[in-house]
Amino acid sequence: MPALELLVHGVGGATPQEMLGDPGAVRVTGDRTAAIHRAADDLTDRPWDDERPVREAYTWSNLTSGNGARALWLLLLPFMIVNMAHWMRPATPGHGRSHRWYDVLIRLTALSLTVLLVAGACVVTMDLLAWQCAAAPLCADRSAWFRFLAEPGGWWAHPGRRLALASALPTLLVGLLWWLSRRTWSAYESAYPPVRLRADNGRGAQLGLPGFWYGRGVVGRLRAAHTAAGLLTIVAVLLTGSLIRDLSPEGTPHLLPVGLALAGVGGALGVMVLRIVVRAGRTETDRDVRPLPRYVTALPVACLLLLLLCLVHSMPVRDGFESSGAHPSSWGFPVLTAIQLVLVVMLAAVAIRLHLTAPRTDRGVLGGLGGPAAALLGCALGGLLTGGVAARFADWLDPHSTLGGPGILTGPPVLHTWQAATLPALLCVVAVLALVLAIRTRLESRGLTAGVLGRYPEESRRPHEVRTTRLASAVARARLTDRAPGMFGTVVIASLLLGSGAALGAGLTGVTPATAARDWPGPVSGFASLSQAVGSWSMGIGVVVLVAMGRRAYRDPAARRTVGILWDVGTFWPRAAHPFA
Repeated sequence: MPALELLVHGVGGATPQEMLGDPGAVRVTGDRTAAIHRAADDLTDRPWDDERPVREAYTWSNLTSGNGARALWLLLLPFMIVNMAHWMRPATPGHGRSHRWYDVLIRLTALSLTVLLVAGACVVTMDLLAWQCAAAPLCADRSAWFRFLAEPGGWWAHPGRRLALASALPTLLVGLLWWLSRRTWSAYESAYPPVRLRADNGRGAQLGLPGFWYGRGVVGRLRAAHTAAGLLTIVAVLLTGSLIRDLSPEGTPHLLPVGLALAGVGGALGVMVLRIVVRAGRTETDRDVRPLPRYVTALPVACLLLLLLCLVHSMPVRDGFESSGAHPSSWGFPVLTAIQLVLVVMLAAVAIRLHLTAPRTDRGVLGGLGGPAAALLGCALGGLLTGGVAARFADWLDPHSTLGGPGILTGPPVLHTWQAATLPALLCVVAVLALVLAIRTRLESRGLTAGVLGRYPEESRRPHEVRTTRLASAVARARLTDRAPGMFGTVVIASLLLGSGAALGAGLTGVTPATAARDWPGPVSGFASLSQAVGSWSMGIGVVVLVAMGRRAYRDPAARRTVGILWDVGTFWPRAAHPFA
């Protein structure tokens, strides 16, 4: 047999015909996902030939490209990032209590992201569409497909019934996430690992522990808890509007006890969700083969039944009940953001303690704060997605406000506007850091040019100036990875400060930044208005770009492959924090 030369393409992908230089390349093994091809002349065996080995091309592009559904994975990016934050815990032997605190805080942060995503869907359908637009004839008349919600005297003219109808989309979103998680759970976490006799008595690498890859129990418990949390979020939005009306002097007395009872049941189910999330730890040394407790599997069903009861409770006509302004549940966004910030700060405190007690050889980057930084990044991306979608949908419903005229609608929650107003400042920080890195890399490349020749003492020919410059530039760019943690840490600190300011401003003022700064000096008021406008457009553009990437990935296998590579790297680790990752 002649020598064998195996050709493997990179992440960009290539066809076997291109790799072998033969349009008639033939597959010798494999399938459409991954295969090995040979040129037509090399299909049959031939004598040994050192000058011309047999060339085989291994193609694996479809391992990451998959089908068009991978384009939708971009929407789950915050979940993936917070799951990665679990595996960025400082490697410190012992300190089991600190490890458990770290894991619990990560799981609670992941739970807050699920609530944020579902709440964002509720803003679009239940607040902007059913509560605000349907109550304004000028808005409802713009489109025939939801004009029936605003017909005077119509059956759907009652706010409670409109909210009940609009809750269908968030409920379907929760159901879709549950189905996707269960499908992957059945295929991966439920695959029973083979029994192997370990010569090291279980003291080897963590990836080889019996229960490391077998996550049937923990993912099943987390899936039930997150599904229940999503349904309870919809319940909270439904009950908030009706209860505020029933508690008023003009309310309906006989409906108030029912609403309070439903709220009490929802609170009890919420406590059960928190209990499951807090106690849903991983067991890696042994396989967790215990069946899911009945109360865990019954929790999503109970929350769904509660949601149905809330739908029935919102149907009766309440005299004088009209929707105006933003939905009363919009105050929950500053509270949710504040909870996320507190969780990240507590997570950072635990991570610092673990980092300081770890051996110096095992200490990670950012002083052990890589995990909290990733968790904050996931929360920021979640806020960007929900806020951007809500802002673009509000602009579509009410184009007058986009063009600078008086708006028909109140708009999305005030927190989204405050977060948008902080986005230009964050982008300026990123731009300054990128400029500094570019200048330093350029100067370092010039300084390395003179030393390139010394790295090749065996080279006797006259150096090529262009080639020398390219080598120096490549070395300088490679050193960027050493500076990336510092840049990332600076961006995270800026995000934390700006996010805290946005939550504080929205919670204290209850109005947009431009409105809050209206009585301030001219430069301050102008800067607030400019930041709000630029940030709103930037957030909307970010969402549009993400959707465009998803559409392109759906049609283009090469673009879908890029998404798949990102997802494969991010989801290599087991799901320990978020079941929808």
